[in-house]
Amino acid sequence: MRTPVDDFQPGFAGRRSSVAGRNVTILFLSALTIMAGATISPALPAIEAYFADTPEAAILTRLVLTVPALFIAFCAPFAGLLADRYGRRKVAIVAILLYGVAGVSGVFADSLFTLLAGRALLGVAVAGVMTVATALVGDYFSGPARDRFMGQQAAFIGIGGIFFLTGGGLLAEFNWRAPFLVYAVAFALVPAILAFITDVHRPEALPKQEDRGLISGFFLTIPLAAVLLASVLNSLTFYLMPTQLPFHLKALGTNSPVLVGVAIGACTLASALFSFFYGHVRRRLDVSAVFALGFGFLAGGLALVAAAGSFAAILPASFLVGSGLGLIMPNLGSAAMAIAGEDNRGRVAGLLTASIFLGQFVSPLVSQPIAERTGYAAVFGLGAATLLMAALVALGLAGLRSRRQPA
Repeated sequence: MRTPVDDFQPGFAGRRSSVAGRNVTILFLSALTIMAGATISPALPAIEAYFADTPEAAILTRLVLTVPALFIAFCAPFAGLLADRYGRRKVAIVAILLYGVAGVSGVFADSLFTLLAGRALLGVAVAGVMTVATALVGDYFSGPARDRFMGQQAAFIGIGGIFFLTGGGLLAEFNWRAPFLVYAVAFALVPAILAFITDVHRPEALPKQEDRGLISGFFLTIPLAAVLLASVLNSLTFYLMPTQLPFHLKALGTNSPVLVGVAIGACTLASALFSFFYGHVRRRLDVSAVFALGFGFLAGGLALVAAAGSFAAILPASFLVGSGLGLIMPNLGSAAMAIAGEDNRGRVAGLLTASIFLGQFVSPLVSQPIAERTGYAAVFGLGAATLLMAALVALGLAGLRSRRQPA
């Protein structure tokens, strides 16, 4: 049986070292997406204090973390269109260069508004990076191999999140601007892309009538719409952790950026562990059942965060949240790439990226007013209740699918 990578085998691609280099490059590309927000999350309280005289500083500070998500959500479908038409490699190189410049700009920002402008450009860059990373997995892998690599990809993102969160917390102890320097590491990926990434997807080889616009004659089927809705919900509720947990911990008496980084790092550690075994889980459960299990873990973790009265109680709750995320994220990517065709894989990846980050952007806009009225615990409790309903719906769908399958 042919797989996507069998359709195009350049001379160097068959060599084991080049394949390994290609895979590692895709993994590092993926890690940049978590770095976009995780690196500066521990510095948010210090940023709010520094710009305390700015009107609406509380909400604007949270937008420093999430405004990239708005631009990712808007730009990712277009990045997918460009990747389908002109190739993954070109889009990746341009996106990486913009990523480094926009990320480091926070070091020099003299107001919350200039800081937000740099974060907006970072969002444009991440749209290209994440869309290409997802599409490349769809290009090079299929079936169980794709499930395994999606799990490895999500695990690598989680491991990267641990380093970026912990490193961001340590740097934030010195100065809130210091974590922005970490974004310069993106420039090191350009040589790796040039050396190892070759476009398997070749637009010139596709029939001309298949070269459509962004959504014309398109593929927004009910299964894909369900995957996109699940990704919005997952991001909206999960992103309570990086946007509201630092302030919830502060209310509980924990003010250290390092401890905030450790708390969120427990989440990313669990995410990495569970993502690594996603391929094994997927062999035993269908897509809907994995969503039910992942949303159930997320709901339980957020409920424990809501009930926690100390930093020590937050740690196991954060680990449980990460366990759910570790199942949900690779399941989203694997489901979307299974639905996509060769001619629209970049656009499907772009829509998935857009839906993930739309949820991230909306999250503080929804949660902050609730937090101001009812407190942080109520926000986490509401998120848990929402995810529990999603888990029950997914479980019902899994049951229907199993009954329809022949014995």
